[in-house]
Amino acid sequence: MNHSSSEPEPGTSEPLRYLSKADASAIETELLRDYRFGQQQLIEMWGYACAIAITKAFPLKSLSKKQPTVLVVCGPEQSGSVGLVCARHLRIFEYEPTIYYPKRSSHSVHQDFTVQCEKMDIPFLSYLPTEVQLINDAYNVVIDAVLGPDSDPKDVKEPYLSILVTLKQVKIPIASVDVPLGWDTEVASKEGVEPEVLISLMAPKKCATNFSGKHFLAGRFLPYDIQKKYELNLPEFPEAECLIEL
Repeated sequence: MNHSSSEPEPGTSEPLRYLSKADASAIETELLRDYRFGQQQLIEMWGYACAIAITKAFPLKSLSKKQPTVLVVCGPEQSGSVGLVCARHLRIFEYEPTIYYPKRSSHSVHQDFTVQCEKMDIPFLSYLPTEVQLINDAYNVVIDAVLGPDSDPKDVKEPYLSILVTLKQVKIPIASVDVPLGWDTEVASKEGVEPEVLISLMAPKKCATNFSGKHFLAGRFLPYDIQKKYELNLPEFPEAECLIEL
């Protein structure tokens, strides 16, 4: 990577950088190893920022159904835990989240987030209805927190293939976290879900380059040295906001 000595400061007009799978992985490794962020700490910040993004994209007063219901679909790894944190904060913000988390991680970090949701009396579904109309009728929004930037859409196995088939048919809006289900990190895919809202974490991924829906950049915590090293050219966030609409 070519680093010039006159790198722009954060918030300048250089184009925002869209990350490859390798970039995203390298930044996260550096945060954990060199900057001593904890994995749970990162997941908490991302999940909180995702919940704030949902409140901006779908304010309580704007929801069409009588109950402010939200379905959060969580994958088995870190993205799923971001979804769990998002659900917990939405509950505090007076939404009514329900979680579908078919393959629970055995990792204690992820188990902690599950317990926190259970203690908040957030219901967990035992199965996802294949009758799409049931989902359309029951919820205002679906949050897709299934797969992260390190997953390969060609390797998507059950139960996520069935979830993908179902989510492609729902008529209510979908908000995807970081990389929509069925997309590749490097390229957008017509094979995947079509979210109305995309919440990119840290920096947007290459698949979001031509995304035309509402696009939020969440997680305003990256050390300036990392922003500079990877030439992220992040936009100027408004005041004390933890996210920005791109």
